[in-house]
Amino acid sequence: MTASASRNSARGLLPADTTEEVRARRPRWAFLPVGSFEQHGPFLPLTTDTVIACTIAEELAAAHPGLLLPPLTVSCSQEHAAWPGTVSISARTLHSVVTDIADSLRASGIHALILVNGHGGNYVLRNVVQESGGAGIRMALFPGAADWDAARKRAGAQTTGHSDMHAGEVETSLLLHAHPALVRPGYASEESADHIADDRRHLLTLGMPAYTESGIIGRPSLASAQKGEMLLAGLIEAFGAYAALFGMEAENHG
Repeated sequence: MTASASRNSARGLLPADTTEEVRARRPRWAFLPVGSFEQHGPFLPLTTDTVIACTIAEELAAAHPGLLLPPLTVSCSQEHAAWPGTVSISARTLHSVVTDIADSLRASGIHALILVNGHGGNYVLRNVVQESGGAGIRMALFPGAADWDAARKRAGAQTTGHSDMHAGEVETSLLLHAHPALVRPGYASEESADHIADDRRHLLTLGMPAYTESGIIGRPSLASAQKGEMLLAGLIEAFGAYAALFGMEAENHG
């Protein structure tokens, strides 16, 4: 994590800007981390997706200075409801909250919003971005599947995005790099930690319990802090195409 990203957040999660600092910068775009509060097996915290979304958003805001927003920490995790601690809101509520935030930003003069999503189950965010076209604020959803694939390749990940769906190699690596104290012992045991369930065609109907007892679908035993560092670097590199769409490169280097 860059020094500027660290200075711009409180304990690596919450923005620490004052209103006068924002006034002086006059940001043209904002970054909204969207996470979840859901089980991530016995080795990662319920806040895993939120922590990852915040970590990515902080790096993006450091590379492309804008308004870094605090995260949405509860989202659409209904498929994980069988595990203690998981909390969800409806897709309708998430849609409303994000669009309300976008309306508020637009009223304050910010006309671009990047949704930095850490939870794959937040399908409705695609619709939010889709509907934003004529709403007076441009949106993008990041990272997409291709961005994750590119980051995996750069980091030398041994799993695919499909096989390593939840609490596996990638998520564990990102936490080992950015917030290692959050990772509990035991993740490195291939025999007891890893679980693959590639045929999940009825996941939305049956939920996660139909495919995993531990809550893990993936291979956390392959995780490392070095991979996490390279994954994060790969995502920041992949964001370059989004930055060009929003004119961020010109402003950042102007």
